[in-house]
Amino acid sequence: METTDLENMASLIGEPVRARMLWSLLDGRAYTATELSLFADTSPQNASMHLSKLVQADLLKVSAQGRHRYYSFARDEVAYAIEALANLVPPQTTKKQKAPEKASPIKHCRTCYDHLAGKAGVMITDGLLTKQYLQEKDNSYTVSPAGRAWFAALQIDITTLQKKRRVLARPCLDWSERRYHLAGTLGAALLNKMLEADWVRSTQHSRAIVITGTGQRNMYELLGIAL
Repeated sequence: METTDLENMASLIGEPVRARMLWSLLDGRAYTATELSLFADTSPQNASMHLSKLVQADLLKVSAQGRHRYYSFARDEVAYAIEALANLVPPQTTKKQKAPEKASPIKHCRTCYDHLAGKAGVMITDGLLTKQYLQEKDNSYTVSPAGRAWFAALQIDITTLQKKRRVLARPCLDWSERRYHLAGTLGAALLNKMLEADWVRSTQHSRAIVITGTGQRNMYELLGIAL
C-alpha cells in the first residue's frame, strides 16, 4: 500500500459531511440519501455527491428497493474503522468542576454497527471473560468448551458461526469506555438473540439500546453482572 492510498482514504473519511454520514450509519441501519443529508445537515444534492464518492471507494454500498436507494457499509471493517477513530478523540475536560451529568443512554448501552457497545457491552464481555466462556488469544477471543455450551443454551451455534467468512469473536475498543467489547459474528449473534428474547430493545432514530427488566435479570443470573 502506498502512502497516497492512506492519504486518500483519510481524506474521504475525514471530510465533515462524509464523517457525519458514516457516523450515523453505525446504528446498523441502511438509509436513503435524503435521510443521510438530514443527519449531515446538508442538501440532498450535496449528500448524493459525497455518497457517490464513498460508494466508489468501496466504503459504502447501495441497494435499490422500489423507488428508493439505501446506503449502508460495504463491509464490516468500515464500521470498525469509524468506531476506532472515535477512540482518538480525547476525553472532554473542563477547568471548572461541573455538577454530575445524568448518565448518557448512548454511553450506557448502544449498538456499534451490529453488536453491543457502551458500558453494558463492556460489562457483558468482562462477564464472559471472567466466567472463561471467552479467552483472550493473539488480539482475539476464542470460545472455550464451557463457552460453547453457554452460547448453545442461548441457541447460538459456534460451529455454524465459524463457517462464515467474518471473524468469530474479536475485541472492539469502545470509544466511551476506552475498554473492549465483543465484536465479530458472535457479538452480532448475541445482540440478535437479546433483541429476539426482549432482553434489550432498540430505540427509534438512535443507537441507544434499552435493557429490559428481563434482560437485567438474565444477565445477572447468567453472568453475575448488574446492568
